[in-house]
Amino acid sequence: MSNPSNKSSVLLIYTGGTIGMKEDPKTKALSPFDFSQILQEVPELGKFSSRVDSYTFDPLIDSSDVEPSLWIRLTELIRDRYDDYAGFIVLHGTDTMAYSASALSFMLDHLRKPVIFTGSQLPIGSLRTDGKENLISAVEIATAHDSKGAAIVPEVCIYFNSQLIRGNRACKVNSTSFDAFRSPNWPTLADAGISIRFHEHAIHYSAVPDRKFQIHTTLDTRVAILKIHPGITEQVARNVLLGDGIRAVILETYGSGNAISKPWFTDILREAAASGKILLNITQCLAGEVNMNLYSTGKALAEAGVVGGGDMTTEGALAKLFVLMGEYTDNEKVKELLGQDLKGEITK
Repeated sequence: MSNPSNKSSVLLIYTGGTIGMKEDPKTKALSPFDFSQILQEVPELGKFSSRVDSYTFDPLIDSSDVEPSLWIRLTELIRDRYDDYAGFIVLHGTDTMAYSASALSFMLDHLRKPVIFTGSQLPIGSLRTDGKENLISAVEIATAHDSKGAAIVPEVCIYFNSQLIRGNRACKVNSTSFDAFRSPNWPTLADAGISIRFHEHAIHYSAVPDRKFQIHTTLDTRVAILKIHPGITEQVARNVLLGDGIRAVILETYGSGNAISKPWFTDILREAAASGKILLNITQCLAGEVNMNLYSTGKALAEAGVVGGGDMTTEGALAKLFVLMGEYTDNEKVKELLGQDLKGEITK
């Protein structure tokens, strides 16, 4: 049974990334600081009535080195501490944050507490850092609850530059601006100004609220991504679509889901589908959705056995495939579930 005193406490999980760095005053080199001393760096956290605890991964992980093993460790840590905290904040490098947030959205099932990813573009010790505001607002959101004591945002999110967005709808769009992330196909879950305004209509709640929280850590990562581009060769397409050890391929297509109409490409798709591979169509466009019924090239993909991915992001589609393929050995079952909205990742 959870301790009532923990209903407003938050666990900060530092995996690595810019936010946890400090500049050595002599050498000017960046190095991670001890997150158990977080109040020294962000004394504003002491003004919260909530208790803020921290957990630091050892060794720390550069976000460009993130692998599914990190997601499993995060998921198991949240499971083990689930009853002890009102919410969780994952401090993470920005390069792969959208991938990690997407993955945890599917790996944490029947979630009723906030899991908020955040980070920064400048180290938290820098004079103009965005890390302090991101962290302080993330803590406030993680402990926000309604009149009945339920979490206002019981899902996996990313908080960055005054916006809270769904984790599996996020894309990193800027490497140099504080405005690093966007949710092109779904509205923000909250906006932070003078006050934090929550948009309850946009928040995803468990379809079965009485189900016990559980995790999924069996992942099948045999997925390749093939970006369609002018000049793509038959050999490249064949190597990816018919490659050994590949169970699913995400096709990043043009516009509303179109690809080249050359017979050799369609033949390879048919061969891949006939061999049992899962072929998922995701648009290259930042916003919009795949609709393979609009144009003849899209219809040809559908007839060849390609599944439409709607308005999912590539990051969300990859995570969804990893989890579904880990859960099911039947590719037809995976294809069926790809078209369903499981965690708010696709608009229906």
